[in-house]
Amino acid sequence: MKVGIIGAGRIAANMAKTLDGMDDAAAYAIAARNLDRAQKFAKEWGFEKAYGSYEELVNDPEVELIYIATPHPFHIEHAKLCINHGKPVLCEKPFTVNAVGAKEVFALAKEKEVFITEAIWTRYLPSRKIIDDIIASGEIGEIKGISANLGYDMHTKERLIDPKLAGGALLDVGIYPLNFASMVLGDDVEETLSSCVKFDSGVDAQNSIILKYKNGSMASIQSSALTGTEQYGMIYGTKGYLIAENINDITAVKVYTPDREFVREITMPEQITGFEYEVRASMKAIREGKLECMEMPHEESIRIMEQMDGLRKDWGIEYPFEKGNRPC
Repeated sequence: MKVGIIGAGRIAANMAKTLDGMDDAAAYAIAARNLDRAQKFAKEWGFEKAYGSYEELVNDPEVELIYIATPHPFHIEHAKLCINHGKPVLCEKPFTVNAVGAKEVFALAKEKEVFITEAIWTRYLPSRKIIDDIIASGEIGEIKGISANLGYDMHTKERLIDPKLAGGALLDVGIYPLNFASMVLGDDVEETLSSCVKFDSGVDAQNSIILKYKNGSMASIQSSALTGTEQYGMIYGTKGYLIAENINDITAVKVYTPDREFVREITMPEQITGFEYEVRASMKAIREGKLECMEMPHEESIRIMEQMDGLRKDWGIEYPFEKGNRPC
């Protein structure tokens, strides 16, 4: 399948590396706002076509799937551009910057009957099934709680600080532990408690979130743009617990008894970058005539976005382009 990429930054390079290593997908076209930049990117990664505008890419009849790799606030604009030209979309996380925008994009995709999915790669990685299978087997018993965190020292990066770029730790890294909790405990949240520390710009620099579920389970979640963390996802059951190492690209899952005795370790299969799983899931869905991926249904993207909207509201964080409840 011939893949095009909108945006030629760091995350686009990760996808280009992925496509370069795949036999079932081709690095076909790259589009940037500057033709020279697109041509340089195409030469570096072996793309067949380079375009100096996104409009040229979506008008190329050979493009079969478009990966959106632009900054958060532009996802809705670029997703609509692709959909209106009948191009299937794999959109980098966060899908949009608020639920209003997500609903608008999904409604348009449904109307036009065009496939689109959120590229939150942890939803597609093999580690998800491995963890699900451990839980389903009853090895660690009934799940009572989880702890999940993700943090990097990113306090000098403009996109993390600037409200105009939908900055903040929550949308950039907090989305991963929130998705981890959702994949393990579901969406039946009864109560949410949270707090954050802000950058001078007004967006969250680090945050802590506690989720209480109706079945009595709890999740403790932290994310930070101020410091690195051990990046663990821990799932606690009545017969033991497991540790998922490196929560946004799990490298190993370790199982322990309730007395903290090591039982076993499951390492993840070798991969190109890990992005190949979301690409393959998208291609499979497209070939089957589906409009979404079972790994990340549209309703789940909306629910996570609503969850983050609620947290930002509690913290008094509103992006400039959201005034009047307008989607970005």
